[in-house]
Order: sequence, then C-alpha cells, then structure tokens
Amino acid sequence: MSPQEAKTQIEAISAELRQHNYNYYVLAMPTISDFDFDKKLEQLIALEQQFPEFADPDSPSQKVGGFITKEFKTVKHKWPMLSLGNTYNEQELLDFDQRVRKAIGDNFEYVCELKFDGLSMSLTYENGTLARAVTRGDGVQGDEVTNNVRTIHSIPKRLCEGTYPDHFEIRGEVFMHLKAFERLNEERVENGELPYANPRNFASGTIKLQDSSEVSKRPLDSFMYFLYTDKQLFKTQWESLQAVKNWGFPVNEHSKLCTDVSQVFEFINHWDTARHKLSYDTDGIVIKVNNYSQQQELGFTAKSPRWAIAYKFKAERVETELLSVSYQVGRTGAVTPVANLKPVLLAGTTVKRATLHNADEIEERLKLHEHDWVYVEKGGEIIPKIISVNLDKRTSAQAIKYITHCPVCNTKLERNEGEAAWYCPNEEGCAPQIVGKMQHFIGRKGMNIDGLGDETIETLFQKGFIRYISDIYDLHLHAAELKQLGRFGEKSINNMIDGIEKSKQMPFEKVLFGLGIRYVGETVAKKLVAHFKTIDNLAAATYDELVTAEEIGERIAKSIQEYFADANHIAEIEKLKTQGLQFIAEEKEMNLQSDKLSGKSFIISGVFEKFSRDELKDIIEQNGGKILSSISPKLNYLVAGDNMGPAKLEKANKLNIPIISDDELLEMLNS
Repeated sequence: MSPQEAKTQIEAISAELRQHNYNYYVLAMPTISDFDFDKKLEQLIALEQQFPEFADPDSPSQKVGGFITKEFKTVKHKWPMLSLGNTYNEQELLDFDQRVRKAIGDNFEYVCELKFDGLSMSLTYENGTLARAVTRGDGVQGDEVTNNVRTIHSIPKRLCEGTYPDHFEIRGEVFMHLKAFERLNEERVENGELPYANPRNFASGTIKLQDSSEVSKRPLDSFMYFLYTDKQLFKTQWESLQAVKNWGFPVNEHSKLCTDVSQVFEFINHWDTARHKLSYDTDGIVIKVNNYSQQQELGFTAKSPRWAIAYKFKAERVETELLSVSYQVGRTGAVTPVANLKPVLLAGTTVKRATLHNADEIEERLKLHEHDWVYVEKGGEIIPKIISVNLDKRTSAQAIKYITHCPVCNTKLERNEGEAAWYCPNEEGCAPQIVGKMQHFIGRKGMNIDGLGDETIETLFQKGFIRYISDIYDLHLHAAELKQLGRFGEKSINNMIDGIEKSKQMPFEKVLFGLGIRYVGETVAKKLVAHFKTIDNLAAATYDELVTAEEIGERIAKSIQEYFADANHIAEIEKLKTQGLQFIAEEKEMNLQSDKLSGKSFIISGVFEKFSRDELKDIIEQNGGKILSSISPKLNYLVAGDNMGPAKLEKANKLNIPIISDDELLEMLNS
C-alpha cells in the first residue's frame, strides 16, 4: 500500500467511526455492531502504526467516542472515563493475558465482572452525600444529571456512618430491567408513541429527560463497579468492591476473583449460558487486573486501560428476507445504502433495517440479489449487519446494482479514487447536503448555537427561510413571520436569536470547522488557524504553503484549494464577515512556572508516596518538560517509583536512560 492510499483509508475510516460514535452516544441510534466497530478501529490502529505520519491526535483511536448534549451543564471529569478494549474469542483474551504477564510478571490476579448494557455514570460524594452525577459524555467531560439520578432508588443519596473518605468518586452503570422495559414500551405503543429499540436506549433517553419527576416514573436501576479517591484506600479491586458494598452501594453479586486465565474462561463459559436467566441485559464479561499498584504500572493507552479488557459474547444471528435497498445522502454528499428487511425478532427486538455500508458490500462481498434470504447479526442491541446470503433460497436472478444517480436530486454520482463511497457532487442543489451543512455548522463541535437544533434547521429550510449558512444570521429579520408558522413560540424564537448572536464570539477554529470543508476536522482546523492566523491568509495559500503546515497533507491541501476556488464559498465567507463572525486567530499565551525542564522528555512509571502520577506529569509540563508515551532513545529521564514494570526497567537500562526518583526530579527544579 502506498502512503497516499494509506492516508486516504485512514481519513475515510476515521470519518466513518466518528459518525458511528455520534449515532451511538448522542442519537442512541447505532448503525453498526460492536464487533464491526472494533474491527474497523483495529484496521485504523494498524494503518496508523504502519504510517505514523498520518496519525491524527483527534483520531477515534486516541479518544473515546461520544458527544455532549446541550440540555445539561457540562462537567469535566476529574479522572477521565475511558472505554475498554474488546475481545471476541479465546485467543484474543490469551494475547491480553500474555501482554499483562510480559509487563508485570506472573504474580497477579484477575477480577471478573458482568458487563452491563446500560449508561455509564460517575457519582461524586462529599461528606457522605451525593453531590454530583455526570454521564460519560466524550470521556473527558459529560452531562451533569444529578437531579435525575437522585430518583434512582438503588443509588444512596446519603451514606450511613462509615469509614469512607470525605470526598470520593464511584462509577457504575444505570440500566433498566427487561420486564420494566417491556411494560413501559407497551404503554408507549398504546399512547401512540414510538417504542424504544432496547433497554439501553430507554435508560439513556430517560436519564436525559429535563423533568426529573418524569424520570422518577421510569424504574431505573444501577450497579457500581469502580472507586476513585485522592489517596489510595485499598490495595485491590476486589477489596474495594467489598468495601463500597458495605458503604451501601449496589454492587453486582456475580463477580469472581481468579488466580489465572483458565478460571477466567470458566467464568465466561458459565455466563455465556446463564446470562439468559438474568433480569437485565449483559453482553460480556469485564476482566480487570486486581492489584491497584499493578494497574498503575500497566497504565493506559489514550483510549483505554491496559489492565482491563471486555470479553464480548458471540452475537445472535437470524435469517430473513431482503425486501429492498434504499439510499441516504449525507452532508458531504456520500450516499449510504440501507437494507430494508422483512421484520424479524433478533436479540429481543424487531429488526427491519440493516446497514450495507457501500457499493462494494452489495456487489462484491455479498453479491446481493433481489429478495435474497440473508443472515443478519448484531453484537449488541442495535441496527444489525447482513453477514451472508442463503444461496439455497435464492429465487431471483436479478443482482442488485448500486444506483448511478442521486436518489434525491438525480445528479450522476461520482467516486473519488481510493474511496469506497459514491458521492453526489451537487452540493449547492441537493437538499440533504444543504441541510446537512447547516446542521454541521450549528453543531456542538462547530458554532454550538443554543436554541437551534437539527429539526429546526430542517423546518426553516423547508419553509424557505434559510438556504445558506449566512441566512442563519438574518433570522432575526423574520421573527414575526416565524411566529405565524405556529411551530415557534415567542420564547423559543428569542432563545434562538440570542444563541445565534452569541455564536458570533466563537473562535476562528470553530468557524473554520463549521464551514464543512472536506477533511478539515476539529484538529485540522486548529492546526490551520495556528499556522495561517486569518481566513484571508488561508484562502490565498498556495499548495506548497498549505503542505508546510503541521499535519496538512496532499489530500487536505487539495480540498482546501478546491473549496476556496469556488466563488460561492468566497461570497458566503464575505457575508459571514459582515455579520461579525471571527475569522482571525486569538493569540494565547501559555503561562509556565519555569523553563527548567525545557527540551527534556520524561516517562513516569511505578507508584509514588508523595505524588500521584498525574501530579508528577503536571509538574513536568508546567516547567517546560515533555511526557513521552514509550521508552526510546529520545527519552531523557525515566521517573521511577515502587512496583515499576520489569519490561520498562530492562529497556531503559539497555538504552542507558537515566532513572531518577520523584525526589531527584524536584531537585532538578530547585537547583
């Protein structure tokens, strides 16, 4: 594979995974199975490792997928809420076991716990009282939903007297029991409302309701499974679980302390069958290294802990008839095929649709024919994927061909070299693209306009109020007309106009991202703003000037040039300038305590008595030092504490890297 082909694939897979994360965490309408998501993520990681020059710090491989809704206060997590890596077979779990043994030796234990299919939640307690409840969000920050969580009976609002610390954080899962889900869904159908697809979506939708009195009417439950404190209270996960149970927290009884991986497999095999008798959904087993010091030594990747992994149970599979294939047009013009199926029960829900991804999936891998009988599968309670075709039941000789023209505007589709997707090039005249671009612009990662959501954009477009992004900033001129539509009240109109006005203060990188230039994501937008400073400089940049900017390659440079070569885009930017949007970079200063560690790089390993590893990291960075992710000849110092892994120590000694203590680090700063 050539570097250019690799770059194209990395960008395409990254974009697809970001969309799947949005579908799963925000819309609660996932369109890909856990298994397929993980396989795509593995493919991306492999490409980024082979071609590190194209790895994006904002890549889905480096951060937990997820987004923040606008309805609640956003709170930053004191300790990031990372996701777990997944395994699907015995060999992958054995590989994990070998990685652990290589890093910390053979003297360790595992704790096995059921993996719950619910909504991750972080609870903060102060002096024994529930102070705050925050959803996982994007892993760095989440939505504060304290009032709603207070309605969950199993979560203690105030603890009885005990030995717990004054301040601590405990994490777990909020879920809904299957019987409650079935009863409430029946009520929704009777009331003419759409039923939820599965208990997880019902729980997620409930916890994000604005009215906590409505939340209290829906029976949610919870299990807690991990404790965070400033000072370590316990030596092991198992000891911690027993303690928090005694404090009054709901802890699942189905867990096991294992001395080796063979006992882990016994636990997995038992629950692969026994899970069907539970009152709630579980889709796997979580395996954690028991000892906290060993957990610290194993550390983390950017996305997940190296000391824990999830074993996912094999997905369920059913057979049904393919009725038709329909097509959806996205913001960028990408046309996505969807299989419409004869309704069939799968994993407790009725399935009517399945993703088909692209033309190659239809014509090459599956070779679909009209009215084929197909096998569908899903690794979680989500829209499934067609796995294969039952050729013995094939009755039609007519193969399904991917469409040649846009299903909305009938423009002939185009396919870029090296890409799997087909695109509608009619970006100025194809309704889903026009609406999608405006929805992208107002979104959280873009201008984050309060009072203006996707449905409102759709309505305003259909009624003829907006066609271009700049039209959004003229909506205040149409307030009287909007009131006459009946859909908008005076308060909602005022909120929308206020939100639009406030968005004019959003920084240049947000505006640039919001413009929707292909391949210009959040990180690329920040790099471009840092390099070119103004929109005029960026628009005037030559190809050679563009590729000299950090992380800007050939594909992005060409896309930027194509964008600014379009007179309509230039005219739109000029309108946005006159409306007061920011197109000049803000100059920011970084306040360092000193530059004594400037030019020096560090790795922190082991457990320290005076500091946490995060505190040492902050000390180093605040004095100009740099933290590296792995030991290499570029490393200047290894800061070593107790219980440091033998593999790191051996490699550092082999490369003659100085090994210092935390006291010696402080001496460097005080000298």
